[in-house]
Formats: sequence, C-alpha cells, structure tokens
Amino acid sequence: MRIYTKTGDDGTTGLFGGLRLDKDSARVEAYGTVDELNSALGLARSAGLSADLDELLGVLQEDLFCLGAELACAPGKEASLPSKALGDADIERLEHSIDVHEAELPMLRNFVLPGGSHAAAALHLARTICRRAERNVLSAGRDTTLRPTLLVYLNRLADLLFVLARRENQLSGRGDVPWTPRR
Repeated sequence: MRIYTKTGDDGTTGLFGGLRLDKDSARVEAYGTVDELNSALGLARSAGLSADLDELLGVLQEDLFCLGAELACAPGKEASLPSKALGDADIERLEHSIDVHEAELPMLRNFVLPGGSHAAAALHLARTICRRAERNVLSAGRDTTLRPTLLVYLNRLADLLFVLARRENQLSGRGDVPWTPRR
C-alpha cells in the first residue's frame, strides 16, 4: 500500500466514516493541532525525562490519539472508531496527576518563563500547543457538535503540562525561570 493516495490533491481530506472536508476547515485544524501536540509530547519524551514522567507522557500520547481520532470522525460515525472515547475517568486521572506532581513543587510566587532544562522547555512548548488545540476544538465545535469532554480534557492537560514542566526543572536541579517585570 502506498502512503500517497492523491485523493487530497484537491485540498480536501477524508474523515473516518467517509465525509470529506477542506483541509483548512476548523475540524481538520483541530485534529491537526492535536496531532502536533502529540508530536511535541514525543519530542519531550526524547529529552531524557524521569521514568515516571516518561511513562505518564506515553499514556497522554495514547489519549491524544483517541481524541484526535474522534475529531477526525464524521459526525454520527464515532461508534466505528477502534478506540474508547475519552471520558470523566480520564479527566480525573489528569487531575490526580496534577495534584501528585504539584505537591512536590514549591509554591508558585511569580510567573515563570518557558525554559530551564531541555525537557522542561519541551513540556512548556507542548503546553502552548495544547492551549491552541483547545482553542481550535472550541472553534470546530461552532460548526458541528463535539463532546464537551474534549475541551475539558485539553484544558486539564495544559494545566498538567505546566506542572510537569516545573517538576522536570525541579528534578533536573534547574528550577523555574522566573519572569521579572520590566521597571
């Protein structure tokens, strides 16, 4: 089987279930950004994270693949997807991870700049992509009905990625990069 099909040469792409959309549609932009986020997590994982954070990011990548698949599915055809949809238990898992990792961190007393260790900087980049994915899913939801769980999941994931970036800086001995306002 060839990787190229030539069916998208006209600027459209196919969703699971057969529907075709323009490649610049809000829905395609949303699942493309989720894919970009997943790639950013892969980049963060390649930066030498601690074993527990690497394992957590692996689970998050699986979640994002499921979320992206749901976005890339024609409305009403979600039952044909090979994976289970994200739900409340997945959001609770994110919240638990936030609580566990945040408990190890010093209290945040100022804004921080993205940076520190290579791994932390990659996690900060993933966080910003996650926020864009959240905005894109919101936009896509104006054209079609999307489950609110997708937005909640992305919102919570961005919070987790912020905490994990701080935690990775702490574990690497670098600490957060404080933002100092201009005077």
